[in-house]
Amino acid sequence: MTEIDISFNDEVDFLSDTRKNWKTWIEELILSAKKNIKKTNRQEMSINFVDINKIHEINKNYRGKDRPTDVISFAIEDGTDNDLFAQFIETPDFVEDIGDLFICPEVVEKHATEYETGFYREFGYTLVHGYLHLNGYDHIKDDEAEVMFGIQSKVLEEYGLPLHPDQETHGKQIH
Repeated sequence: MTEIDISFNDEVDFLSDTRKNWKTWIEELILSAKKNIKKTNRQEMSINFVDINKIHEINKNYRGKDRPTDVISFAIEDGTDNDLFAQFIETPDFVEDIGDLFICPEVVEKHATEYETGFYREFGYTLVHGYLHLNGYDHIKDDEAEVMFGIQSKVLEEYGLPLHPDQETHGKQIH
């Protein structure tokens, strides 16, 4: 398996939190998710850490939801013809730009408290959830939700961040 290049834009100084080496932790968790969805090509993405006002504005403007949320994903391939992309996947130097995540650590913290899961588990859930969206997974239909949440649960369990029982399907209703 090859790697993933992640660029960070940190508007809230999240990465300066010394509880963890966040960049390494994030990369390891994303690589675990990448392995679980059997992606072997090189990928690149960006992760933007934003405040509650910015995530609320993005959610309202792009999703029509007038409230803050934990993560919003903007997938490059979203709704495009995957046959066009497929012709490049075998090219050795090709890097798939999968898109951008916007994460609000303040909302993640609120969810961690609300769901009683702890910040690390909730952050991991949010990160993997967004990454799966960038790779074309969704949870609008029940069968899609079952697949997406199954992968998410497996990745988090393997990484030592098991899902709270109520969270195995909650995303379908709130996103």
